[in-house]
Amino acid sequence: MNLELRKSPQETPIVRKMLISLTCEYLVVCNPSEQERISVVSIYVSSPTAQVSSASGKPVEIQMSAVWNTANTISQTAYEISFLVQIPPLGLKVYTVLESANSDPHLADYVLYNGNVKDKGIFNMKNVKSPEEDITLENSFVKLRFGQSGLMEEMVNKEDGKHHEVKVQFSWYGTTSKKDKSGAYLFLPDGEAKPYVYTTLPFVRVQHGRFYSDVTCFFEHVTHRVRLYNIQGIDGQSVEVSNIVDIRKEHNREIAMRISSSVNSQNRFYTDLNGYQIQPRMTMSKLPLQANVYPMTTMAYIQDAKHRLTLLSAQSLGVSSLKNGQIEVIMDRRLMQDDNRGLEQGVHDNKVTANLFRILLEKRSVVNMEEEKKSVSYPSLVSHMTSSFLNHPVFTMAEKVPVPTLQLLGEFSPLLSSLPCDIHLVNLRTIQSKVDGRHSDEAALILHRKGFDCRFPSRATGLLCSTTQGKISVQKLFSMFTVASLTPSSLSLMHSPPDARNISEINLSPMEISTFRIQLR
Repeated sequence: MNLELRKSPQETPIVRKMLISLTCEYLVVCNPSEQERISVVSIYVSSPTAQVSSASGKPVEIQMSAVWNTANTISQTAYEISFLVQIPPLGLKVYTVLESANSDPHLADYVLYNGNVKDKGIFNMKNVKSPEEDITLENSFVKLRFGQSGLMEEMVNKEDGKHHEVKVQFSWYGTTSKKDKSGAYLFLPDGEAKPYVYTTLPFVRVQHGRFYSDVTCFFEHVTHRVRLYNIQGIDGQSVEVSNIVDIRKEHNREIAMRISSSVNSQNRFYTDLNGYQIQPRMTMSKLPLQANVYPMTTMAYIQDAKHRLTLLSAQSLGVSSLKNGQIEVIMDRRLMQDDNRGLEQGVHDNKVTANLFRILLEKRSVVNMEEEKKSVSYPSLVSHMTSSFLNHPVFTMAEKVPVPTLQLLGEFSPLLSSLPCDIHLVNLRTIQSKVDGRHSDEAALILHRKGFDCRFPSRATGLLCSTTQGKISVQKLFSMFTVASLTPSSLSLMHSPPDARNISEINLSPMEISTFRIQLR
């Protein structure tokens, strides 16, 4: 298989993609989550006449986008094609990627502000000195408005037409001039964050396509992209934000992304604990600034009686809400001195860093403000699913030789249907035998039922699964196996409850993690 790894202009390995040479390639798309999903798959191909077909040979609609070597230079040997897939839970689906004279890709359109591209290739590109009107992106759920700098300023809910301020900005933190300074373990800023200042308007690239549209702006230290997917699944309900950060030339500075909104959060915000449960936080003005920064593993949100604004993250970062309606996340740090906590060096081995987020604005209903004072909080079901899809993306595998069984069936699905929306399959693995290290005839099934806030309307077009009050029929789990027995066990599989017996239905309570010994035949 002739594959070439292409890097982004910043040469970060996190965003590398394979370049597929079109000599008849089979593409296997895998869904690692336990729910059926609709997603956009993007790959790089070596020809503009690429065509994607299903296993049955039916052509699939594709969007063709440019591959950028630099901010304003297009590759003449690589093209990005994107297409829509609907994959069963934990399933595989097979496509063929061929070069065809009959291919009819939908070419993305580009508008370039404050810059130009010399060789446009096959794409339609319009050069504009500066935006005369606000830049907009929209799908069936939301409409986004951007300022002249290419940064998002407003979200419009298509359901009720209401406008919400959601303003993205960047800022710098310095370090204190005292003896103890910021280091690998200490955050000791020199006061409030200072705005990220740029003397001229950045180069802004706007792309409009069939399956997604995006706005990319290029600053000295950040390449910032906001993408909106034009699909009916979960991915279409939130806004994807990508930041590629490079502060390798800075000295004792930390860069943050700030989202300012019209949500009346009243100095309260919420962060997750290791991706498991949500903890309410309160910003204390009497405490030092650094005492109001908390770890964010997967999400953080602010809310009022009518709306909730959630920032979902694909990586662990520090987050705070220092002012009403704000969420601020620190993306990278470059600190030149040791903070005397054992590392014996500063933080000056920085790499180009890729950060990926999603912004989700939801409408709340029937809210009792007394309940806001409780010690725990819960995400909505849509928020849970968005976080799951963000952290467990669909992935692709290219192969020259067809996989006979997959090619015959076109798809593979080990589950009969999606697990309930609030059930997460933590693990399903074989259990090692106590004799000679062999595998036994049992497997370990570990399930987690997520707790969610039901006071959010679940859009029927977004969710491809349902909830069952934590109940799962054992005989309806697998499509290719019959469950001979399923017995509750301790989380470590070392012990079984005294009343352990073979059960026909799994019943989980919210926030519960349960382990079972399962025998298949």
